[in-house]
Amino acid sequence: MDLSYNGILNETKDRMGKAVARLEDDLRGIRTGRAAPGLVDHIKVDYYGSMTPISQLAQVSVSDARSIVIKPFDATATSSIEKAILASNLGITPQSDGKIIRLPVPMMTEEQRKKLVAHIKELGEQQRVAVRNVRRDSMKVAQQAKKETKLTEDQEKDLEAKIQDLTKQQESKIDGLLKKKSDELTTV
Repeated sequence: MDLSYNGILNETKDRMGKAVARLEDDLRGIRTGRAAPGLVDHIKVDYYGSMTPISQLAQVSVSDARSIVIKPFDATATSSIEKAILASNLGITPQSDGKIIRLPVPMMTEEQRKKLVAHIKELGEQQRVAVRNVRRDSMKVAQQAKKETKLTEDQEKDLEAKIQDLTKQQESKIDGLLKKKSDELTTV
């Protein structure tokens, strides 16, 4: 790691940003009771021996609020896509006519919603911990840079304050993402 002031700060921003991006990706794959193409983004299909995302094999769209339509570019991939969807534990059984796959998104029960909200909070807490771990590591690097006289004491204190501000910003982004997804689940 670059022990300069800007090097430490940029590395911290990058690593914290990756934690928030990971949460966004995780939340995109959680079913809310509404049809959304993002529900199948994380599913990979065994296509001629290579694990390929559905979005690279087919056009994914929403025909109405309750169904996702997957139209493979190659009709021979239809059965592989169906198998991948079934294996993904999405909780949706695909319906196919050989050319197009339809995913009817069922209504969620209140119990399912509560479980998903708890799961979402757990995912958020994991990423908060990741952000805090980045903060801890960056603070240690800042202290190390001061010991090696790469930073002055004032620069170290300023850098630690900026790292703390970054941590608060990223945690508030995480909170916003969690609130948005929880609201989607509870207002369907």
